[in-house]
Amino acid sequence: MKFQEVQNKDKAYIASTYNRFGVAIEKGNGATFIDVEGKKYIDFTSGIGVNAFGVNDELWKKAVVEQVNAVQHACNLYYTLPQIRLAELLCEKSGAKKVFFGNSGAEANECAIKVARKYSALKYGDLVRYEIVTLKESFHGRTLATLSATGQNHFHHYFGPFPDGFVYAEPNMDSVKACVGEKTCAVMVELIQGESGVNVLDKTFVVELAKYCKEKDILLIVDEVQTGNGRTGNVYAFQGFGIEPDVVTTAKGLGGGLPIGACMLFEKTENVFAYGDHGTTYGGNPVACAGAVSVMERMTESLLKEVNEKGEYLKEKIKKMPNVAGVDGMGLMIGVRLKGERTARQVAEECLKKGLLVLTAHEKVRLLPPLNITKREIDEGLKVLGETLR
Repeated sequence: MKFQEVQNKDKAYIASTYNRFGVAIEKGNGATFIDVEGKKYIDFTSGIGVNAFGVNDELWKKAVVEQVNAVQHACNLYYTLPQIRLAELLCEKSGAKKVFFGNSGAEANECAIKVARKYSALKYGDLVRYEIVTLKESFHGRTLATLSATGQNHFHHYFGPFPDGFVYAEPNMDSVKACVGEKTCAVMVELIQGESGVNVLDKTFVVELAKYCKEKDILLIVDEVQTGNGRTGNVYAFQGFGIEPDVVTTAKGLGGGLPIGACMLFEKTENVFAYGDHGTTYGGNPVACAGAVSVMERMTESLLKEVNEKGEYLKEKIKKMPNVAGVDGMGLMIGVRLKGERTARQVAEECLKKGLLVLTAHEKVRLLPPLNITKREIDEGLKVLGETLR
């Protein structure tokens, strides 16, 4: 099928919610894609951080195929082995005590919101403390509740009325304290705001926030949908900030390519949920969990060291490129600030023509390469990026 035919069928049958780039991916290996017309692309996106170990990863495929050949689904009224193993790995690698599995980051965040509200309802009375403070420029999902939690006004058009109970603060303690009141049950933050431009929160602020929340018995929820599972050079970004949250949510890279989300409950919240408080038909699906186990078993010190080294290499090379105002991020989660009149979208379109896939985040070019991207693929991609920026 030629690209034009793909594009025409997409326009005819698929809802127009995506401003797609002009390429139809057919196959690939590692951090290299091939489109329907045989053109090769270096992938600096990993499907917005989903393909943790790139495409066609042998260990991931083996785990998934073996599970498909055993049982593809059993509802959560029964135990399944991949789900139990994955929960064990997540608790070991994060310090969490319990896990609830869903199908996406938005679902994980919905779960976290319910945990926070029930925790306060049990301790302080129903509907006494229910507000959650989030940060301006945050992004927490596209369900009505997680859109309401998102601190970006342009996401709030057309779909109201939204669930109430969310207040937006600037990423500093004075603003957070001004937003916290008698109704506050939690503060929810992304330690790196990915969708709004790879904005890394100040470590001093994060440490002070964690201390403040603990003193006030306000739950600290860390949204690691994009930053988790090795992306920032730690298994979870909060570990690099030296804090222990009460709830951590994650998705994207966890499944390695299949839909899965996880809401991880730490000591203060591990026993909040009781029978019937929450549920899902597909959450913890054995095939998705098997793929995630193959991802999490590879979250080793040597891999994380490699992620940090590759991230530093990329940042140092990009800083020296023309029309670059600066580079932000941690590990292999990178945002490139541009000089000049070209927008991030224009740069991404030009990179595509030259055989490189990159993302955008507001005014920045965003890079989320697979964690195991090779040196050759990095250098090929950097060559295209440098030529484009020049």
